[in-house]
Amino acid sequence: QVQLVESGGGLVQAGGSLRLSCAASGRAFSSYTMGWFRQAPGKEREFVAAINWSTGSTYYADSVKGRFTISRDNAKNTVYLQMNGLKPEDTAIYYCAARLDGPGWESRVQGFGDWGQGTQVTVFS
Repeated sequence: QVQLVESGGGLVQAGGSLRLSCAASGRAFSSYTMGWFRQAPGKEREFVAAINWSTGSTYYADSVKGRFTISRDNAKNTVYLQMNGLKPEDTAIYYCAARLDGPGWESRVQGFGDWGQGTQVTVFS
């Protein structure tokens, strides 16, 4: 079974940077798309970014485009989310997720079947 373990969250001042990691195990992920989602207090979980593990192609939510970068390290079976230019509105629990590849890009929560436990990111002004 797929196991996803996030790390790297923390407290950062607005304008700062953080890098989140998602260690993936339990499967060969070459046929998977990996995603990052986030959930702020009182809000629904929302899509942040996704990467096709095999091709390295990426897809971003408009709210983070140009500030966040998703990448993967095949040797370490790890997906990263580099977050630059952080804003207080980026404060949320960030979740790593996985799904088998399909046509097009998936940004719905229900499109991803495996989830990590989340890591808290807090941005203060």
